[in-house]
Amino acid sequence: MNLFELANIAIYLLLGSIAGLFAGLLGVGGGLIIVPALIWVFRGSGFSPDLIVHLAVGTSLATIVVTSISSVRAHHKRGAVLWKQVLELAPGIVVGAWIGAAVADYLPTLWLQRVFASFVIVVGLQMAFGGKTDAHRELPGLGGMSLAGGLIGMVSAIVGIGGGSMTVPFLNWCSVNIRNAVATSAACGLPIAVAGTIGFVVAGWGDAGLPLWSTGFVYWPGFLCIVCASVLLAPLGARMAHTLPVNALKRVFSVLLLVVGARMLIG
Repeated sequence: MNLFELANIAIYLLLGSIAGLFAGLLGVGGGLIIVPALIWVFRGSGFSPDLIVHLAVGTSLATIVVTSISSVRAHHKRGAVLWKQVLELAPGIVVGAWIGAAVADYLPTLWLQRVFASFVIVVGLQMAFGGKTDAHRELPGLGGMSLAGGLIGMVSAIVGIGGGSMTVPFLNWCSVNIRNAVATSAACGLPIAVAGTIGFVVAGWGDAGLPLWSTGFVYWPGFLCIVCASVLLAPLGARMAHTLPVNALKRVFSVLLLVVGARMLIG
């Protein structure tokens, strides 16, 4: 293993640490951090420019499979997950995630980057200026839940996230209290990540430009390092959330998202 490869491993571990820390501290999805960072690392590694963003999104979704399991277990122990609502959203989420992976595969890498950048900017604005979502109605029936799940799954798969930035406001808007909304959203992140990862593996299967140690659009060395570090640091972030000024940190993080999103949009 040469010095360049060791440096990349160190970067992946640092990235996983930061993503895990912020996920525990602010409750934000790691994909918002992981995808742009992986794009930067993959470019520096000389990966095919046509596949860089697809690899970043697919690898991000794969990491969420592991991190979401840990999160769901913690929420389930506290009895906060509304499993009936998870089961109602899940079929739409799975289908939507597969559609999202197919759409992402169809998009040229520059346009996929622009879609992700636009989403990051929207989330940044939501964190900076958005307040508590007011409840306006009850949860819809199975058809409405499936439709909502499909939309959440599709967008999440396209941009490589667990969907919390959409699932939580939707459930809160439908009169689900914030504690249950966050926990249920965490549970919904697992089918999004699993279905999205499978979709990106299939979409990139056999592509001649893939780097070594890839399966479709999932790059396993990056996945392993990020997962190991993020799982270790997420509990620390959760503990820090009880002592640090989280609202102020969210404002700072929102500015970071806006800068990253703007840079990716014009870059």
